[in-house]
Formats: sequence, structure tokens, C-alpha cells
Amino acid sequence: MSSIALERTDVIVGVDTHKDEHVAVVIDGLGGRLGEFYLSTTNSGYTELLAWAKSFGRVHAFGVEGTGSYGMGLARFLRRCAQTVIEVSRPPRAGHRRRDGKSDPIDAEHAARQVLAGQATATPKLSDGAVEAIRLTRIARSTAVKAHSQAIVTLKAALVTASYPLRAKLEPLTDHKLMTTCAAFDSDGDPSDPEVAMRHLLCSLARRWLDLHKEITTHTKRLEKLTTATAPRLLDAFGIGPEIASELLVAAGDNTGRIRSEAAFAKLCGVCPIPAGSGKTGGRHRLNRGGNRQANAALHRAVIVRLRWHAPTIAYVQRRTAEGLSKKEIIRCLKRYVAREVYNLLPPRHQNNKPLSTA
Repeated sequence: MSSIALERTDVIVGVDTHKDEHVAVVIDGLGGRLGEFYLSTTNSGYTELLAWAKSFGRVHAFGVEGTGSYGMGLARFLRRCAQTVIEVSRPPRAGHRRRDGKSDPIDAEHAARQVLAGQATATPKLSDGAVEAIRLTRIARSTAVKAHSQAIVTLKAALVTASYPLRAKLEPLTDHKLMTTCAAFDSDGDPSDPEVAMRHLLCSLARRWLDLHKEITTHTKRLEKLTTATAPRLLDAFGIGPEIASELLVAAGDNTGRIRSEAAFAKLCGVCPIPAGSGKTGGRHRLNRGGNRQANAALHRAVIVRLRWHAPTIAYVQRRTAEGLSKKEIIRCLKRYVAREVYNLLPPRHQNNKPLSTA
């Protein structure tokens, strides 16, 4: 990336974000360090930061770390104030810390210099629309699914140590029948009796599993409704259901216009090939292990479905196999093609860095 052409009177602010306190460093348009500022993670703290930054000159941009977590509140505030916000990655641990040390002001200055050098250009997700609601619903559902799986695994592990009559009665049952049977157990009796304690444990885990089963059903229906309303065209694509579509929407964000092209979306999902050639080995590429790995896994699942049922994909696999490609290489190619298709089916691309309303 080429550096930004700025005047000395222009300033760039880098912010290292934390839960309770942020640290900001301001540099001028020629890279001179002007000062640092500590602020609380409140609206008054954000207001003080903006006034402090403007006291040095015209603010070109804010480079903020963690705009999807600790820096989300600051990013929202700055957009409401019509400021340009750029998402900055944390400094590389090996070289940066060994050369410059590690402190919050150093990290904040690094963020500002990344913006000045043109290395940081990513527009943060707005997180103020339907896609943010999908993300939060996915979190609720995924945590319930994990607890749901843990409950049945724990119950079956405990059942191994139960008395033979109890094991003989319960082990042949299906999962749902096992849970309803255990949930009906009467755990009254002497608490020090192992048989009573075993029934109490099985009853507790079974009731937890049944409650989580209902909760997951509620989250799933809500997720399907949100995804259908947000991106109906995406759900029409072969092999893409609400679960896959919601993961890809979360990766793109509410402001899909921040993704400049389908190639940029492929890089975001980690499905673009990485050049790995030199000299006589020119033209080689290697597997991309970066990007959003959850989105990458969603694309992989869509490809696996198409490999089994999608006639054009089956024909493509046959042709590429005849050309000498392995199955892994073919899947990588297909994931790249699906990423291009998904990009063209995303919701309308809103303007990048559009200031939020002051509501």
C-alpha cells in the first residue's frame, strides 16, 4: 500500500482499546508524534478524546484496534460524529515487541502509523442492523448447542458406572427416550445412597438437556426467520441453508460495501490462493490458512453438499480429476467459486464508513 499524502496540520489518531480504558496517540501528517491520551470507555471519555484530537488540527482518521470487541463503542461514537474509522490489526508479536517493546502507547502509535502508511485500510463492520442481530442469535444458539452436547455426553458417561439393572433399562433407549425417562426419575431418598445420587444426577442432566433442546429449537427458528428476511437470494443457492448463510452474513457484516470485490470477499473467507513461487517454481500457490475460519468452514460445508447432489459440481469434479487434480485441490477451487457466487448474493452494499445517525 502507498502512504497517504497529508499535510503537517493533518493528524491521525491511533487507539489501543481495552475493557475499561483506551489509550490514544496522535501523529501529524508527516509522522511526528504529538501526544498521548488516556480515556475511559464512556461517552464522556469518547467526547474528551475527540476534542483532544481536534486540538492538534484536522483529524484525517482514527485507527482503532478491536472494533468488533473492546473498540466497538468508540467506533460507533466516532461514526456518529462523522469521523473516519479504520480497523487496525494488533502489532505482530515477534518483530514489533522485540524491536519496540510492548506498552499501550506503543501499540496505539503503531495503529496510527499503520493508517498513515496505508497498510490499514479496512472499514469496520457497522454492527447496527439485521446482520448484528443474526450474529447475536448465533452466539445464543451455539452456546446452547455446546451445553446440550455436554449434558448428554456427561449423562452417558455417568450411566456407565450405574448399577446393572439401571443400565440394562436405560442403555437400549434412543437419546430422546433416554432423556424423558431419566427426567421422570424420583430422586427422593437418602442423599448418601449412591443409587439415589445416581438417579438425582441422571434426572438433573436429562432435564437440562430437554430444556436446552427447546431453547435450541427457538434459536433455530429465530435464526431462519432473520436470515430469510435479510438475504433470501442467498438461501436460494444450492447447498446453502440458514446456518451456512448466517455465518457468511456475519463475516460480511451489515455494511457489505466495505468489501470492495469478490476477490476481497474470498480473501476475507480464506479461500484465495497464496502465491508461493520463485524463479523456476513461478506460478505455484499454497493453501491460505488466514481469513475468517468460520466462514471458510461454512463454504466447505456448502461444497461438500454440492459434491454429492449438484450435477454441475459433479461434472466439474470429473473433469478436474481427469486433469490430474486431487480431491483436496478440487475442493479448494470449488470453495473459491462458491465465494464468488455468495458475494454476488449478499444484501445491498451500503456506503463505506457512512456516519451513523445521532439518535
